[in-house]
Amino acid sequence: MRKKILTVSAMAAVAALAFSGCSSTEEPASGGGGDGVKIDAPDLPIQEKLGDYEGEVNIVAWAGYVEDAWTEKFTADTGCVVNRRVAGTSDEMVQLVRTGDYDLLSASGDASLRLIAGGDVQPLNLDLIPNFGDDIAEGIKQQTYDWINGKTYGIPLGRGANILQYDSSVVTETPTSWDITWETDSPYAGKVIAYDAPIYIADAALYLMAHEPDLGIKNPYALDEDQLAAAIDLLKKQNGIVSEYWSDASAQITSFTGGTSVVGTSWEVLRKFTEDDKFKGVVPEEGATGWADAWMMAAKSKNPNCAYAWMDYASSPEVDGAIAMNFGMAPANTAFCDLNDEAKAHCDDYHAKDEAYFKNVWFWTTPVETCLDGRTDVTCTNFQQWTDAWLTVKG
Repeated sequence: MRKKILTVSAMAAVAALAFSGCSSTEEPASGGGGDGVKIDAPDLPIQEKLGDYEGEVNIVAWAGYVEDAWTEKFTADTGCVVNRRVAGTSDEMVQLVRTGDYDLLSASGDASLRLIAGGDVQPLNLDLIPNFGDDIAEGIKQQTYDWINGKTYGIPLGRGANILQYDSSVVTETPTSWDITWETDSPYAGKVIAYDAPIYIADAALYLMAHEPDLGIKNPYALDEDQLAAAIDLLKKQNGIVSEYWSDASAQITSFTGGTSVVGTSWEVLRKFTEDDKFKGVVPEEGATGWADAWMMAAKSKNPNCAYAWMDYASSPEVDGAIAMNFGMAPANTAFCDLNDEAKAHCDDYHAKDEAYFKNVWFWTTPVETCLDGRTDVTCTNFQQWTDAWLTVKG
């Protein structure tokens, strides 16, 4: 068993990320182009140049993303004191940013489009963030969570796939399909763990994309009413074989280590926390959903120059890599992987440079009425409709 390189604070981080995530378009996880997705959003100005640092920056972040180990040097270099508030859910993060008291947030995919459409975050000038350059993984750039109407709204800081985890002492053959978690005749019925959040509807939609093509689903986050109904129907059937639903990371780990569950949705960091080689993880042939959080800047930021300085500092290989190791994810800045042997091992573990691994990963994104698959003849369902529908799944 290789040495575990995750810090203790990462456990708090994974618990916080239980409500986070990000996005994709019709080409999952590939680099964007053109103007990206077009949605109705306020036309906010882009800051053209940096001014004097204001002396502080106020950040809403997931646990583990803003720590003293790297904020102290930032303050010494810039004079910008970092004031951090940890958020427990994306809804809380959205509410806090709308108060006008915060400059930055580590936005997740179930919040990003809400913030952009609401005019709560501003488009960014990449010329003011030089560390977000050629070493940033191509598959994390210009995705639906940060590339809207031809403008960049977010600076991704890391990514991960929602893998199919399994106990190899029970599931003795490597799974190639998610079918063992969805079909009611699964040999592991009653031992299947599932994610407890409305965004999990996308996992059902992804499975239907491959197994019921007549539904016409092209993007698991772009569902019309009929497609959403089909996904909910599948989820209700799955409910009969589910051992438990998880949103708390420690509970998910306990479910596997205690034998309550032997197969189901997970993250690489959770699988590694088990410290047991019998727990394996794969991205099956249908692909997977995933997440890629991004720094976003509040439209009402009172400290925009310190905010830009933080985004640049946090995008450096050393700091972005430190965040990735602290949490347990692939860093956005792949130059980190070449810093030392420990960094290389982390990047190998989390597939940081493996674009083939992420090619079929659909990063979490906020469902909106504008169909993200490009359809214009129907209205797609939004996040509130997904939230309402999810409430019917578990009965």
